[in-house]
Amino acid sequence: MCGSLPAHSPMKGVFYMCGISGFCDFSKNFKKEPVLWERILTDMHHALAHRGSDSFGTYLDTHVGLSHARLSIRDIAGGSQPIIRQDGERTCAIVYNGEIYNTDELLPPLLAAGYTFSTTSDTEVILCAYLHYGRDFVSRLNGIFAFAIWDGGTGELLLYRDRAGTKPLFYSTPGGTLVFGSEPKALFCHPDITPAIDENSLLELLSIGPARTPGNGIFSGMHEVLPGHYQIFSREGTKQVCYWDLTAAPHTDSYEKTVEMVSYLVRDAVKRQMVSDVPVCTFLSGGIDSSIVTAIAAGCMQKDGQTLNTFSFDFAENDKYFQSNAFQPERDLPYVNIMLAHCQTHHTYLECSQSTLYEALFSAVDARDLPGMTDVDASLLYFCSLVARHNKVTLTGECADEIFGGYPWFYRPELLNRDGFPWSADVSARAAFLSGDVTDRLDLAGYSRARYEETINASPKLPGESPEEARRRAVGYLNIKWFMQTLLDRMDRTSMYSGLEARVPFADHRIMEYVFNVLWSMKYQNGVEKTLLRDACADLLPTELLHRKKSPYPKTYHPGYEKLLADHLRRIISDPNAPVYPLIDPKKAEAFLAAPKELGRPWFGQLMAGPQLMAYFIQLNDWMGKYHLSV
Repeated sequence: MCGSLPAHSPMKGVFYMCGISGFCDFSKNFKKEPVLWERILTDMHHALAHRGSDSFGTYLDTHVGLSHARLSIRDIAGGSQPIIRQDGERTCAIVYNGEIYNTDELLPPLLAAGYTFSTTSDTEVILCAYLHYGRDFVSRLNGIFAFAIWDGGTGELLLYRDRAGTKPLFYSTPGGTLVFGSEPKALFCHPDITPAIDENSLLELLSIGPARTPGNGIFSGMHEVLPGHYQIFSREGTKQVCYWDLTAAPHTDSYEKTVEMVSYLVRDAVKRQMVSDVPVCTFLSGGIDSSIVTAIAAGCMQKDGQTLNTFSFDFAENDKYFQSNAFQPERDLPYVNIMLAHCQTHHTYLECSQSTLYEALFSAVDARDLPGMTDVDASLLYFCSLVARHNKVTLTGECADEIFGGYPWFYRPELLNRDGFPWSADVSARAAFLSGDVTDRLDLAGYSRARYEETINASPKLPGESPEEARRRAVGYLNIKWFMQTLLDRMDRTSMYSGLEARVPFADHRIMEYVFNVLWSMKYQNGVEKTLLRDACADLLPTELLHRKKSPYPKTYHPGYEKLLADHLRRIISDPNAPVYPLIDPKKAEAFLAAPKELGRPWFGQLMAGPQLMAYFIQLNDWMGKYHLSV
């Protein structure tokens, strides 16, 4: 049994968006120097304090140390972590970052088995479920999570990560010691880990960045627990276990049945994720994905006599400088207003100036511990900081495009059939101002192609499938494993930097599993992307929004922003002591700066073109300087 404390009544779920960290070494006795190791656990907590500033806890035993920074969302008065359970002579402890949405289903069998609970925390439910069902209990969870369980009975430390990879969890094993944390910065608090990069790091950064190969932590010797996996660390070493992945299966439902199922899954996912003891808000971009989430969330709150807070984002003077293109054909603001007239919410319009956006580039490096999607990261980071003044929890429309096929590379043949990552098939643009020594030494194209082929070859196959359907399935798998991971990492790190919890209903694993096998002819009809999702949610949206062409996350077109970037890049290429200088050919960079608009095509995703390439190298320089990295 799991303790002997009075049982609580069934709960709707108790959530913690937090930061976790710790270490484990079976050759050491940490209790011989408790002051030293408690200090290191405290330092790890401080490094992650932005993820949870409400409380802090540690656990130190002979071979293990755990640290937790808590952002209280439910059971605010109780439920501090680590949570420790005693089962006879067996001691188990957990630190947890996440949200479990099906606590109602998990709790009754545990209560029936005699488990009792001292809190209304889903953390305690997770720990008891582990004790009751064993390691693979994680398959029973619906939610987003990253957590560590120390099992003193088996002598194992287990690291778990959710199916979609929504919550991050990094680790390293210097000298046989396991060190882990929600973000790399926590690992650097351990005395055996110093930030460093190697050739693999450069290949990741220059060939496929701002994406990362799944499981690659970029810093030398650093890894990330793969989505849908858990790691077992014991005296015998480290073992990786896959508990979930997408699988190929025939789709036999009619279109009507498919629409019905998607309608149910989307609504159920949003409703589950509305559970919170603090007010929930939504990001409302004016696109169909965020509008669907907003409509469902607003309806839930209206039933309780409450009004949903919504937030939209834009850039100063975008009405003046906006440039329509194939990827971003029109501005979002008119559609935000249409949705607000349709769905009553308490709305706040947020705007970012060019100088603020430029300054936020450097904060974004702090947030992600890496260069990222430049102004896309920076603006989201700034907007999240403003939203966090009003709400602790937000729902977003992220991931619908990856799952339902909303990007051009799903339906434009020349993009679909590219022999490489469709969002970054041509790496030549990345070398616009790299030195010849770097491009000769590093096979950027070859590295990118190898990572692409690994994932394509691992894509689930369905016997008898046509070559076209097989290709679409493979590209869908590629998007979920790579592009969606980049966006989820961006969302978590930029939101948690300000203590804002971002929930992603479309990343519910039930939606991913079902839609992955739906025929493309159901997802895309009459030249309209995401037809299936539109039909499944037609009753939620006004006609103008229901039929709106996809438009991505907003970006600025202000020439002032580009000038700030160009000026900064000129300072870098004129400074031989700049950290990134050894990678750059100053003459190439000057030629680029003379005509940056010649790089008009995106080099990553739909939004990252010439200005973002400048910003990426500016972030790379800043990152290398912060961590004293050299090449």
